[in-house]
Amino acid sequence: MNEQGNQFVGLWSLHQMEFKNPQTKKWREFKSAERGFPNGLKGHILYDGTNHMSVHLVPKDYENTDLMFPSTIDSISNEAIRHLAVSYIYFATYTIDENKEIIEHKRISHSNPAMWNESVKRKYSLVGDTLALEPIEKEFAGTRLRWIKVSN
Repeated sequence: MNEQGNQFVGLWSLHQMEFKNPQTKKWREFKSAERGFPNGLKGHILYDGTNHMSVHLVPKDYENTDLMFPSTIDSISNEAIRHLAVSYIYFATYTIDENKEIIEHKRISHSNPAMWNESVKRKYSLVGDTLALEPIEKEFAGTRLRWIKVSN
């Protein structure tokens, strides 16, 4: 992996989520009540030095629950299942196209079974300790996540 690719390696913490206004083309910060996340989102993305990555996003107050999660799935409550359903996780391999400034995640697994083995592309920019990723696929187009590097 070359020097540019090595800049991805490490643990990153979600700092900011933004949406692009389709009319003005200007970015604005995610407002907490949007898209079903009343307190916003938090999470981490991890890139290793052997082209593997993982991401985990959850509502900001995700771990603050009194719900019980039994060790057997047949006794879990519907409320607990709904709580778990907002945890967004996937593992992938990744490749970097430096000329186009695109990173591609080839998913190995995903918290949504329908998204296993999909490839997704992200426009990226790296400035200092900040990584910005912008999904290209239609479903999430106009979204940008800014990550701050936590460790190498």
